[in-house]
Amino acid sequence: MDTFPLPGSAPATVVAPAPGNGPQYWTGAPSAVFDEDGSIVLGYRVRNGPDTIDETVVARSVDGERYETVFSLGQDHFGAQWTERPALVRHDGEWRMYVSLATPGTKHWWIGVVSAGTLEGLATAEVRTAFAGDLHTAVKDPIVRVHEGVWQAWICCHLLDLPGEEDRMNSAYATSADGLSWDWHGTVLEGRPGEWDSRGARLCTILPDGRAAYDGRASAEENWFERTGIALPDGGHFVSTGEPVADVRYLEALPLPDGGGFRIFYEARLDDETHELRTELCAS
Repeated sequence: MDTFPLPGSAPATVVAPAPGNGPQYWTGAPSAVFDEDGSIVLGYRVRNGPDTIDETVVARSVDGERYETVFSLGQDHFGAQWTERPALVRHDGEWRMYVSLATPGTKHWWIGVVSAGTLEGLATAEVRTAFAGDLHTAVKDPIVRVHEGVWQAWICCHLLDLPGEEDRMNSAYATSADGLSWDWHGTVLEGRPGEWDSRGARLCTILPDGRAAYDGRASAEENWFERTGIALPDGGHFVSTGEPVADVRYLEALPLPDGGGFRIFYEARLDDETHELRTELCAS
């Protein structure tokens, strides 16, 4: 498929509606993988309004449109103040879920990981630290893949060096032999001065051919109003192709078997600033 799978390519189905009315009632930040039986397993975040309990939901679908919840974990399960995008991985008979976790009372985020032999087992597995971040960097919203035995992760990094400016973000790359202990390789995508993505760039999906979609914005005022852009691989980094291509956040593109196109998922903003989770089938 030469055309990037984008929202609006096909009729959309609402996977999960907004949990309430108004700003910060959000459902989205999806991560999708196939199970061995051909069903789709989808992880996503539900924010139930400001100063309430975020949930990390894992659900399963046979047809790609109708999902049944396997489990839902509140932020307190992880000792977090908020949660964001999870990343699901199925590898060598094991399930893993990497979860974005906010350190209470701070602007810091870290990424935890749970591992289990079954999908359901993730709900009770011990939470380990995969990416700790540090005093100057909050880490969240991972993309995690295994390619030819190497674990790869693309991480959204928020810069904490300037108080009040912590919404700034870029994307970094890391590799691992086991998916638990990681080697960092630096920033691979960042905002462009004077452009629509100057405040930051967050990778949200990477196609098998290396092309990527990312969320960007131009100002702090546009936080939570990110739009989607396309970036191309270039010597280990990514280069934006230009203007935004969709007014959505957290685009996820799941390749279908045998090159049959993609099923995409994304977080769509409604007029009252609620967000709902949608899916589309983008045929090849």
